[in-house]
Amino acid sequence: MTACFLQPLDILYLRGNHLFGDAGSFGAALMPPWPSVFAGALRSHLLSTTGTDLAAFARGDVHHPLVGTPSRPASFAVTAVHLARRHRDGAVERFYQIPADAVVLDDGAKGVALYLLKPIEWPLPGSYPLALTPLLQAPQGKPAIGYFLGEAAWQDYLHQRPITSAGLIHGSKLWASDSRVGIGLDPVSRAATDGALYTAQAVAMTTNGEFSSGFAVDLAGLPDGIAAGVIRLGGDGRGAALQPIDVVNSVAPDYAAMVKARRCRVVLTSPGIFPGGWKLPGLRHDHAWSLGAASGRMASARVARAETVSGWDLAKRGPKAAERAAPAGSVYWLDQLDADETAMRSLVERGMWPDSEDDPVRRAEGFNRFSFALWT
Repeated sequence: MTACFLQPLDILYLRGNHLFGDAGSFGAALMPPWPSVFAGALRSHLLSTTGTDLAAFARGDVHHPLVGTPSRPASFAVTAVHLARRHRDGAVERFYQIPADAVVLDDGAKGVALYLLKPIEWPLPGSYPLALTPLLQAPQGKPAIGYFLGEAAWQDYLHQRPITSAGLIHGSKLWASDSRVGIGLDPVSRAATDGALYTAQAVAMTTNGEFSSGFAVDLAGLPDGIAAGVIRLGGDGRGAALQPIDVVNSVAPDYAAMVKARRCRVVLTSPGIFPGGWKLPGLRHDHAWSLGAASGRMASARVARAETVSGWDLAKRGPKAAERAAPAGSVYWLDQLDADETAMRSLVERGMWPDSEDDPVRRAEGFNRFSFALWT
């Protein structure tokens, strides 16, 4: 396992899956972006630094020992992407998205604090399909959005310990939006089209004398690490400096406690390309779940509306297939857990991918990654 820090040298165009370009349209940035954005940029970096013929690679005529081919990846894979900032002393601090079972509330004088939803057996009949319904029990306050968890707060979350405002950081401390005006082009003449002005939202990462914001990316399948350099990142290929960094090993859930309690939470750290846009792979109609050497029952879930993941395939010069995905931060509560620590660690290392219908390309791009967390 290796990791790198990507520091943008310019604004970034991190587009989602919404079309824009028509007169008066607005192209919003997707922050944090999909892991595939980084997988593609880093694959290109690996190919170029090893002198690979890119045209031959795109045709599938070249098999790179680490990258593989466009349709059949080799050992290289993205395992995690985090918003991060690099301090003046070189230390890199990672930040984590607020999970779906957590709500940040602002009660005014006391500031912001994070509260967790608790699954309960709802006494009244309803349309919720699972056995337990997530319920928020918290003091009165106004919901606060745009926050992220620091590394210590993420560790507290995995162990279901209280989290205060000291463990939270607002996204405005890490980046700012920068709107740019563009003009549509005629697809044939490539000349500007009259009246076809549109606005595209760019992202400007924060840089000052104390730290530089960027992205920390964890990688697998690179026995010799990754070379420093400058890569093209996001739309229009804006530059970003790549620097190898240490892998974080201190953030880990308490597997022994989960095995003993026979229940846990599954927290997505990247979008999950799941059946129906939200169901865990290995889930049956009776909500029993089995994957690898682990099994249990999905007792509850907190999943936002499915998002559509696609992208652009440079090798095929066309769009990738659009697929429904559960957003990063989605939470699933599992009880009747039957697994040992080895099985749980193996599943985290592999990702939430079924043995059948596995998508090696999306898997290498970093989708379906998750962490186990305590459920007390």
